[in-house]
Amino acid sequence: MEFVYRVLASAVAVWAATILPGINLLTGSTGARIGTLIGVALLFGLVNLILKPIAKIVGCVGYILTLGLLGLVVNGLLFWFTGWLAVELDLPFEVTGFWAGFFGAIIVGIVSFVLTLPLHLKKLTTRG
Repeated sequence: MEFVYRVLASAVAVWAATILPGINLLTGSTGARIGTLIGVALLFGLVNLILKPIAKIVGCVGYILTLGLLGLVVNGLLFWFTGWLAVELDLPFEVTGFWAGFFGAIIVGIVSFVLTLPLHLKKLTTRG
C-alpha cells in the first residue's frame, strides 16, 4: 500500500511541475492525463532507481566539491531524460529543455516530500 501511495504522490508532484513552461502534459481527457501522470511517475522512479546511484558514484568528487549542489543538476538531467524517455515510449508528456527539467525536478522533489511526509512520520513514531 505504501508503494501505491508513493506512486500517487509522485504523480501529483509531476502534475504540479506542469505549471512550469516547458513541462507539458499532451493529452486531453482526465482519465488519460491521470494514466500518463502515473506512468511518468513510475518511469521517473525507475530512472532514479537505475541511473541516480551510477551518477552519485561517478560524480562523487563533484558532489563533495559543490557541497551537494551537483545533485540538483543530476536531478534536473534525470527529469529531462524522463521526459525524453516518455516521448520515446509514446507517453504524452514532454520536458523541453534542461532548465525546465531542473526546475521541474525541484518542484517534484518538494511536492513529493511534502506528500510523503506522513509516511516518514509514521516510521519515526513506530520505531520509538
